Amino acid sequence: MFGAVVVGIGTAGCVRIRDILAPLPDSPAEKLTVRGFISRRSLDSQQGVSQISVEEAVNTEDIHVAFICTENLSHEDNIRTFLQAGKHVCVEYPMAMNYKAAVELWDLAQEKGVILHEEHIELLTEDYKQLKKEVEGKMLKEGTLHFTGGALKPGFGSLAFSGIARLTWLVELFGELSVTAATIEEDSGINFCKMTAKLLTADNKPLTWIEERRPGLPRTKNINFHFGSCTLTQIPPAPRGAVGLFMQDLIHFSSKLVGQVSAEELKREKIRILHCLELTDRIQKLCQR
Repeated sequence: MFGAVVVGIGTAGCVRIRDILAPLPDSPAEKLTVRGFISRRSLDSQQGVSQISVEEAVNTEDIHVAFICTENLSHEDNIRTFLQAGKHVCVEYPMAMNYKAAVELWDLAQEKGVILHEEHIELLTEDYKQLKKEVEGKMLKEGTLHFTGGALKPGFGSLAFSGIARLTWLVELFGELSVTAATIEEDSGINFCKMTAKLLTADNKPLTWIEERRPGLPRTKNINFHFGSCTLTQIPPAPRGAVGLFMQDLIHFSSKLVGQVSAEELKREKIRILHCLELTDRIQKLCQR
């Protein structure tokens, strides 16, 4: 069994506790047991789980795993703390707010011989899986992915980093990308911000990634992908999956812990995650000019 601690008791942290307490039967997630949670606030027990300190978590031998469910800006420090203590880590995206820090964290995990896993539940949605099937085998001419949502919460970083899940969609759908231009529009008076990044695929097909946020904007993804044979302007509808997104991710992470994920797949994930962080670094720097 792998004893786990959950760091951060927001929505994601509470879901993590719920799923560890009631894992999918006959899945690797049954190998996890929750030993406590960590919060900056002083709280009563959550779902029957008691609060513990960071010091207790890193020094307790039967805690082997940390789930980092805090705001983005604190991910790096929390990951580093638990990796240094030889604990496996599962963290929400993005693991760090710059590419260099992420490389250092991967190197530290390798040095300590532990698993570092970055959650990307948006790759597990039925809508995305259906879109990937639709795109497969088609020759892209050009495309746009435009995300809208409410105002960014404090501690979630720039639009590029807070929206890295959408960039990950594009990389998973169309392969390695490069950045040719990026701009940012902001109006603090109405809490509005909009980032536009111009990207190129490996065979020089243009992609545009837009993140737009202000209070009251609906949370939507709009696509316009032109292929040689057709144009996709809507994400294909798909029935809701039988297994929740966080549970799917928990099973994938647990599979890594028990050695059921191949070295090739682990390497592919790492390359994709670092590639996306490197792209966001480049986009952020262009936006700051």
